[in-house]
Amino acid sequence: MNDENMKNEMQLTEGRTRIVIEGIKPEIDGGCFAVKRVIGDRVEVEADIFADGHDVISARLLYRKESEADWAEIPLESLVNDRWRGSFTVGEVGRYYYTVTAWIDDFKTWRQDFVKRVEAKQEDIGVNLIIGAQMVAAAAARASGADAEKLKLWKRKLQAKQTRLADKIPLILGEEPAQLMEKYAERKFAVTYRELAVTVDRARASFSSWYEMFPRSASPQPGQHGNFKDCEARLPYIAGMGFDILYLPPIHLIGQTNRKGKNNALTSQPDDPGTPWAIGSEEGGHKAIHPQLGTLADFRHLVAKAKDYGIEVALDIALQCSPDHPYVKQHPEWFRWRPDGTVQYAENPPKKYQDIYPLNFETEHWPELWEEMKSIFLFWIEQGIRIFRVDNPHTKPFRFWEWLIGEIRKDRPDIIFLSEAFTRPKIMYRLAKLGFTQSYTYFTWRHSKWELSQYLTELTQTEVREFFRPSLWTNTPDILTPHLQTGGRPAFMARLVLAATLSTSYGIYGPAFELGEHLPREAGSEEYLNSEKYELKHWDIARPDSLKDFITVVNRARRENPALQNNHSLQFHNVGNDQIIAYSKHNEDKTNIILTVVNLDSRRTQSAFVDIPIEALDIAPRQPYVVHDLLNDARYTWQGTHNYVELNPGICPAHIFRIEK
Repeated sequence: MNDENMKNEMQLTEGRTRIVIEGIKPEIDGGCFAVKRVIGDRVEVEADIFADGHDVISARLLYRKESEADWAEIPLESLVNDRWRGSFTVGEVGRYYYTVTAWIDDFKTWRQDFVKRVEAKQEDIGVNLIIGAQMVAAAAARASGADAEKLKLWKRKLQAKQTRLADKIPLILGEEPAQLMEKYAERKFAVTYRELAVTVDRARASFSSWYEMFPRSASPQPGQHGNFKDCEARLPYIAGMGFDILYLPPIHLIGQTNRKGKNNALTSQPDDPGTPWAIGSEEGGHKAIHPQLGTLADFRHLVAKAKDYGIEVALDIALQCSPDHPYVKQHPEWFRWRPDGTVQYAENPPKKYQDIYPLNFETEHWPELWEEMKSIFLFWIEQGIRIFRVDNPHTKPFRFWEWLIGEIRKDRPDIIFLSEAFTRPKIMYRLAKLGFTQSYTYFTWRHSKWELSQYLTELTQTEVREFFRPSLWTNTPDILTPHLQTGGRPAFMARLVLAATLSTSYGIYGPAFELGEHLPREAGSEEYLNSEKYELKHWDIARPDSLKDFITVVNRARRENPALQNNHSLQFHNVGNDQIIAYSKHNEDKTNIILTVVNLDSRRTQSAFVDIPIEALDIAPRQPYVVHDLLNDARYTWQGTHNYVELNPGICPAHIFRIEK
């Protein structure tokens, strides 16, 4: 059935419909936004479907790819209390549509009543047989070929006076006739719900490990500006730790006007490189590369070389300008001018960014501005970029992002957009609904067991999971939490395990993270002392105290265990100690189960009994099972629901157990 036929039938029969369809899940804001899946995912759909009276209902789940006009159908299964369920699998990147249709099934109702009459030994049922035969004849008229002939034959047998009732019963209850009658059911008064959408992404949209690195600090020589060749030399190191996305802060020219100095000083020195987010100089803007990093050809070579290591390069797009950006002279109408003839620079009181001019999206020339912003993304897509980390999207209009992402994904549905919006939850969720593939979260500031369990339950066990893919970051160039400032090596290890196992996507800002960078600019600040945002850094990645090997083991556990590649199975478990958090994940058939236990106290050894819901994990009450710690290869035999753990943060603050039944 195609769309046009469905609409025509609805218009002709609307006044005689009896079916009610409501409570559809998944459905985001009444169908205004699409739910998210990746290739190979199953879309499970549920709905409340009912009607007046006691007639039997038939219901179907309809789905199609955006490029197809006809719908595929799957029967919905009746559960309890008028709840129905069905599912389909998405096999291609792009957009799918789905809906639910249902109708009063006259034949099923007739057959149900007929069986009751026979069981009650009613004698006068001839007229009921005639009614049934008429339904079969009508279905035969709707059918064709062999199906039509089978239905006609069945109709004749039902009408045959010489055939005993006992011989007609198998025809009435037979599986093949039932299937044919269902296939060619009368749907004149069917009700069809509105179309809902699914955005289908490639697998990396859901499962990814991000590594952030400043290219200018990649040089092996102290004090020397790094370049793309230096980044290529760093690829084996990054791939060796198990990361599959290398995220680069802006790689463009940096303005001179109001350039910030070290530690965000208002006055810069001649050798201060400035912050990469102050984009643009007289030589170029968002489509130009800082000359000390290399050429456009060098950049394309880095992107290609990264693929050889299984790594994709993600580029930071910050839609803002330095005072020296060509846009300021070429398009002054795109900026907010003050009465004194200057442009309003960016502020987030008490923070001031005198070296950055925000774009004015309320300009009367917004169509031209929008098109130019789109051209920035398209330019870098042409250079081989498929993943963008978008800086502060919450400071630009929602409608702009919905338009831009929609425009780009029409031709390139494989593009991934990460939203860097640390703001109010409803704004973060709205950005995800309108198209952002992944989103930063509040994880960075969630440290207690209650905070973590409440927040991650919201992200993974409520409707939020249908549209919001959380990316958990241990640290960023802007965020050094007090926990990392004071918790030492155990705090870094614990935060890594939490980020990597609580969500399918996570990231670290390195090499600051693996080298334990923890000194703040001043007391009470989350800014790094001697922040890499304002100066070149030299990182000794070969330092013996690096967490490189530990990170490698954690990322290997993620890759080798399907349980850690989904968020929907996340379940927190009762632990009799507020300093220990325990949670599990499993794959669909529960052949792979991961139990993670983390000591949240970076100073002291903590112990407790962990309650494991073994029955829900298909483990018999008296069945011993092995928990294999993937961090140190130790194995322990457990039994029952109540088992002891002890974690010394000085040794390792976490277990990542694979439960082996």
